[in-house]
Amino acid sequence: MAEAKFVLALLVFLCSIFSMSLADSNDFQYCSKKNYDVKVSGVDITPSPVQRGINTTFSISAYSDKDISGGKMQIDVKYWIFNVYSETHDLCEETPCPISAGDFVIAHTQALPGITPPVPTR
Repeated sequence: MAEAKFVLALLVFLCSIFSMSLADSNDFQYCSKKNYDVKVSGVDITPSPVQRGINTTFSISAYSDKDISGGKMQIDVKYWIFNVYSETHDLCEETPCPISAGDFVIAHTQALPGITPPVPTR
């Protein structure tokens, strides 16, 4: 099911964002080597470095060869091995559904919690 794999791909991607503080914003790693229906090609995080209590925008560039009609977007933020933040959003509240097959971008903006370390996200 494309919806479940989409959620898993975003989860895996976002869980590794802050452990890549010295990496380029388009250089990321999946936490596992599964073959996902949705392929994340990059992320842009602004501002960089992220700041406590300041609106931060995560723009995720991805591709799917299938239409996506709904699902959940899980955001897990880790700093090294520490889980500092987690939340779930309805995908169709973040971007218009259905998402047509092909390239797409999902952007999510929010103020990060007070425990967020000021990590450069290049």
